[in-house]
Amino acid sequence: MVVGGSLAGLLAARALVGHAERVTIVERDRLPKEDEEGTASRPGVPQSRHPHVLLEGGQRALDALLPGFMAELKAAGAPRVGMPADMVQFQNGRWFRRVPASTHIHTGSRAQVERLVRRRVLAEPSVTLVEGTDTVGLLGDATRVRGVLVRERGAGARDEQRELAADLVVDATGRGTKASRWLAAVGAEAPHEEIIDTGLAYASRVYRDTGGTLGGEPSADALGLHIVPDPAQPYGAVVVPLEDGTHLATFSGLRGDEPPTDEDEFEAYAKRLPHPVVHRWIRGAEPLSPVSGFRRTANVRRRYDLPGRRPAGFLATGDALCTFNPIYGQGMAVAALSAVALRDALADPRRTPTTRRVQRALLATSRQAWDISAGADKKMPGAIGNAVAVRPADRVAGWYLRRVQERVPGDPVVGRAFRSVVSLKEPLGALFAPPVARAVLFGPAKETPAEPPMTRE
Repeated sequence: MVVGGSLAGLLAARALVGHAERVTIVERDRLPKEDEEGTASRPGVPQSRHPHVLLEGGQRALDALLPGFMAELKAAGAPRVGMPADMVQFQNGRWFRRVPASTHIHTGSRAQVERLVRRRVLAEPSVTLVEGTDTVGLLGDATRVRGVLVRERGAGARDEQRELAADLVVDATGRGTKASRWLAAVGAEAPHEEIIDTGLAYASRVYRDTGGTLGGEPSADALGLHIVPDPAQPYGAVVVPLEDGTHLATFSGLRGDEPPTDEDEFEAYAKRLPHPVVHRWIRGAEPLSPVSGFRRTANVRRRYDLPGRRPAGFLATGDALCTFNPIYGQGMAVAALSAVALRDALADPRRTPTTRRVQRALLATSRQAWDISAGADKKMPGAIGNAVAVRPADRVAGWYLRRVQERVPGDPVVGRAFRSVVSLKEPLGALFAPPVARAVLFGPAKETPAEPPMTRE
């Protein structure tokens, strides 16, 4: 049984096909019917009105779970943005050279990706969806979980609980998971939580590009704009294309200086960015939606892998296991990679798939994304939480990574390796490959454009 019918839950259900006679997904929302579906967000995904990029590591995982999925997503019109060729990007005081792309991201709406995944997963004969239903607790005890306790939601629903038996329960309820409460109720221990919170908040609005080009120049060929925040410059902005030809614009700021949801103030907030390129575009574009805000952006890792009194038959995945600051765009990719890890752990003929062993495999899958997002957020001013302390090893790695970041905007070799890591396509070790290490340790930071490069090299 999978609790939560969002992306992580759907993909976990797909991973269980073939390992279980029946897979039941319990989802709190009532989902739109196939002929009613558009790109509207649903209540259970509060950040769905904001940018959702699908990194290349996640694309590969989706194709492994649902063969041909990426071709289907492309046919549905999801924009494919080459990095850095298609993006005008500013970070650490420098504009990136727009050299040929070494990785691609999909920038369509979260609703589109989720709709296509749901269609494929629910087509499996062994998968059943129970919607409009809250999970309110676990069945079993501190030794073994044997199902869940649920209650129907919505108008006319009776306020009574019923039991759904299961040999395995997978928590995929997202960053708002109540698993700690459920475990305590059956006499088990909640996992230790590691938290790093910068207080970052963001606000988004959909626009139509009335100029025909993001730069407003006839020769401009950029598909997106990206101002990346850093410890010295805390304001961020991103403009990315959606599948219907519109663009989603998002501003971000830290605690105490959050971007507003008032429409006039939202546009004025763009003036705080270190360059006026985004503000100029916003002023000329046509707004198509209200401004939506989001503030729950802490990194939270739940350490089910550590010793504790926890029951067999209970797993956590997706944001219920490890939640990242959404500004890094890792959530969908990690959900897909985690589902592949679940499938492979269950199918491994060399090891018995115990609950603890499988949970460790799921956590290991999220480790690289955690190292990227939590490592960067530790350095942001005002970061709080029980995991913000900088260890001696962090200082050594930080020195090398600062040199990497200084060279990424202008050095294609270093940039290619860096993008392979942040896209979750290659392990962190790619940053230490001999050609990269030589450029990082001995090469100079190469020249980059003085102004936004509105055309590709």
